[in-house]
Amino acid sequence: MGARYFGRKVFQAFLTILFVLVVNFLLFRAMPGSAERILLRNPHISQAQLEAQRERWGLNKPIIPDQLVDYVIATAQGDLGYSFQFRGQPVTEVIGGKIGPTVLLIGTGEIIALIVGLILGAYAGWRRGGPVDYGGTAVALVLYAMPSFWLGMILLIIFSTTLGLYPGHGMVTPGLGTDDPVARITDLLGHLVLPAATYALGYIGQYSLLMRSSIIEVLAEDYIQTARAKGLDETRILRSHALPNAMLPTVTLVAINFGYLWAGAITVEEVFSWPGLGTLTVDALSSRDYPVLQGIFLLLSVSVILANLVADVVYSRLDPRVRT
Repeated sequence: MGARYFGRKVFQAFLTILFVLVVNFLLFRAMPGSAERILLRNPHISQAQLEAQRERWGLNKPIIPDQLVDYVIATAQGDLGYSFQFRGQPVTEVIGGKIGPTVLLIGTGEIIALIVGLILGAYAGWRRGGPVDYGGTAVALVLYAMPSFWLGMILLIIFSTTLGLYPGHGMVTPGLGTDDPVARITDLLGHLVLPAATYALGYIGQYSLLMRSSIIEVLAEDYIQTARAKGLDETRILRSHALPNAMLPTVTLVAINFGYLWAGAITVEEVFSWPGLGTLTVDALSSRDYPVLQGIFLLLSVSVILANLVADVVYSRLDPRVRT
């Protein structure tokens, strides 16, 4: 990969992050409510006390450029302010404590969706018109059209409430009271099954449909016909010639989905009361915890930008034509 292409993409990502910083700053300043009143939680505070707090927190300065410059500098130093809801706790600590559960949930679901979706889509496209193609495509369309919160509630009712096979809420059983690591891991995995399955089923349909379409398009290329004319085994043609080229659009989609990791967690975590970033976002919205919301949205935006950068780099390795 050329250094010029890589440098251009990194520079574009840097400019986009700067733009997101400005929008993120202005967006929350335009929302209703007074930051100092929310933080102090006292509607009867005197005007003199309010002014003193505004001066202490720098809210008496002009929004542009003083507060904006202070915000950019503080963000670059890793200072995202303090949470209103969690009195006095830094936003970085509040968000940092929720990243692990979300990565565990969405990471597990994404891996399952990738493996199952790509295999199903590749086989359906390779055997187009067969029973696997018709059946797999129908199932993929249904899964793709299902809202994740609705699918989650269906799984919750069937496998938790009715059959009692898996826990339906939280990440661990309250009051488990054991130091046995095997028991704790087993309990965690039991709580993980339903939310991870909810996330995975939705993306299985997406990956399967895209992979099927890509395989069908690749099969019409001349090099596939040439490989068959040479007498190559069908499995080898699929593995060595069709799949590498069919993966190109999938790489972009996978990278973008990883960027939206946090956004996809909101509905699933709410249904299953999973203590991650999705649940934190809803709680912050309910309590008007603007600094936490600002930090979450910034994290989401930067994740999407970096995911697109990774997609561009990987795509350029798979298809050198995009560098020009």
